[in-house]
Amino acid sequence: MDLKDKVAIVTGASSGIGTAIAHNLDEAGMKLVLTGRSQQKLSELANQLKNATIVPSEITEPALPQRLLDTALSEFGSLDVIINNAGVMHMMSIEEADIEALCNMIRVNYEAVVRMCYTVLPYFKKQKSGFIINMSSISGLKTTPMIGVYDGTKHAVEAFTDSLRMELAGSGVGIATIEPGAVATNLYDSWRESGKQGYDEIVSQPLQADDVARCVRFILEQPASVIVPRLFVVPAASPV
Repeated sequence: MDLKDKVAIVTGASSGIGTAIAHNLDEAGMKLVLTGRSQQKLSELANQLKNATIVPSEITEPALPQRLLDTALSEFGSLDVIINNAGVMHMMSIEEADIEALCNMIRVNYEAVVRMCYTVLPYFKKQKSGFIINMSSISGLKTTPMIGVYDGTKHAVEAFTDSLRMELAGSGVGIATIEPGAVATNLYDSWRESGKQGYDEIVSQPLQADDVARCVRFILEQPASVIVPRLFVVPAASPV
């Protein structure tokens, strides 16, 4: 896809990987609709970009996907790409956990992805083009103690995306996942602050957010005759 003047929605854009994705796609000439929880951070980000508009919101707000689609169409006249990037992670044993925090993690990491795809796919299928990238994780390919619910949400994203890719074959609409290893973002803050075993071994030499943003652009810039269904990226020093 030639990204110049194409329109993308990026969720979780107010920090970390989402912010890096926004900068990378802006450099490619894309027009962006950015959403995240922090209006201030989104405004600051949009001011750094050439052509971006913001929709501050909790990603779990059921009406948000339609608002994002409507904003893309009203501001830019079209929509070409969805980056489902928003996510949270709580690191604790199941008996230590707050059940509401765990259920919210399911809503953020999985339900929000389903709602976004449900809303935009009719538009993409009608125009016979479009691409969705669902941000998964190495946790969607393996399991790790103390983050069982997080692992479960990412396995769900993998299965959902694989199924949709089969449904969409031949439609002109593409879908893919990216599975990063540990990334230097605030996603791991609760793990570090808890002092739980394993943090240093896993997160001591992390990827940078820009590494993941380049993966997004690589997938999107493939010709229409090619699809990269998943991209697994880890630090060079990672023993996987």
